[in-house]
Amino acid sequence: MSLQCGIVGLPNVGKSTLFNCLSNAKAQAANFPFCTIEPNVGVITVPDERLQKLTEIAKPQNIVPATVEIVDIAGLVKGASKGEGLGNQFLGNIKSTQAILHVLRCFEDDNIIHVDGSVNPIRDKEIIDTELQLKDLEAVENRLLRVQKQAKAGDKDAGKIADACEKYIAHLLQGLNARTMDSLTDEQKVLSEDLNLLTGKPVLYVCNVDEKSLINSNAWVDQIREMAAIENADVMVICAAAEADIAELEDPEERAMFLNDLGMSESGVAKLIKAAYKMLNYITYFTVGEKEVRAWTITRGMKAPQAAAVIHTDFEKGFIRAEVIKYDDYLQYGTEAAIKEAGKLGVEGKEYIVKDGDCMHFRFNV
Repeated sequence: MSLQCGIVGLPNVGKSTLFNCLSNAKAQAANFPFCTIEPNVGVITVPDERLQKLTEIAKPQNIVPATVEIVDIAGLVKGASKGEGLGNQFLGNIKSTQAILHVLRCFEDDNIIHVDGSVNPIRDKEIIDTELQLKDLEAVENRLLRVQKQAKAGDKDAGKIADACEKYIAHLLQGLNARTMDSLTDEQKVLSEDLNLLTGKPVLYVCNVDEKSLINSNAWVDQIREMAAIENADVMVICAAAEADIAELEDPEERAMFLNDLGMSESGVAKLIKAAYKMLNYITYFTVGEKEVRAWTITRGMKAPQAAAVIHTDFEKGFIRAEVIKYDDYLQYGTEAAIKEAGKLGVEGKEYIVKDGDCMHFRFNV
């Protein structure tokens, strides 16, 4: 799977600090690796206690976790939509991602200068929203000109797309993000998917706070929560400075004590990785054996043959059936023999929709 989640934000909001913490996530996940594809793209292990439990049962020679790609996107400045700063690079990088982690500074620190001179996360959000909306507006207007010509030539779909474009334009001109628009028909949504609008991507607002606000929150976080509710978006509160300290602790007991002092059961980075995985509409199924226990990443809603193809395309071509053990049953009975004896081994065909946590074995013939 190659879908990516992009971290965005104004300069000096803690965006790169968080990305660096993610790059050190290997310290929180045994010896699972972090690797860099490009200077700003990381393949990061997804924390999953289920993988650990299955490993304890199977005692395999090898363990392979699920991963997610996180992109650290260059900081945006006003005028990015017109090419200011690294605007074109910034907007191009966002376009290639499928979901956004929007980092907002919700803490005061005289030693860290804010690009606009004062801390105001709502204003910061609106700056980025405006730049993305302007770029989306440009894209939709260009598309409208093209489809209007096609509609005049008798293309029925073009007329429907033109109507969708006009709705998007009216929406964006109100300073609203495309993800909040609900006036398109299902057919128009499908026909206009390739617009790939920046403000149409799912978003998680990440409030970067000081340590004391991790438990008690603060007024800025409360404002972000109210704003996000309007967009039906989620909010996560995290302290990048504390996460940087956690990332340096390799001893699990020391890390657990540090987290306990902060009133946390797991690191914010771990929660952030899981949230990114979920936003990309990913789920995990497992293969379990003496040689290897492995987490496989698929898109939610995939049927068994498509899930099998993630292992090898031949598995889909010659798919016969899938043998499925529910994760909870694996924990309860411990071995495949005991699972079969209890009648808990499911045999599924081509129409089976894989569930998160399924432990699977595929039968195929090529």
